[in-house]
Amino acid sequence: MVNRQKYSGPERRIHKVYVTRNTEYHVRRGVCVAVKPRQDAEWIASHHALNMKVEGHVKVGALLPIVGMPKIGYRIYFATDNEDVLTSPVVAIVRPAQNIVEQYPEE
Repeated sequence: MVNRQKYSGPERRIHKVYVTRNTEYHVRRGVCVAVKPRQDAEWIASHHALNMKVEGHVKVGALLPIVGMPKIGYRIYFATDNEDVLTSPVVAIVRPAQNIVEQYPEE
């Protein structure tokens, strides 16, 4: 039998981690709240995607973004009025562990 403890921390269902070849983009309600290299435990404090909204995705080889959340194989398109960021293709989409969600900044 599986021992399932009640989860009492921040709501995990509103979080997704978009994993690219080298980077993890942690997204809460469509906004990037944390970025870290896949091979490093340290968060990147000044990444351009931080606090940017996921405005869509771009298929590899395409030029224009498509509205909607990215899927595996697509690039994430983050944007604000003044700036935009296009990632490398997404290789996985996962839910973060409870201890990771607790490290995110408060909303």
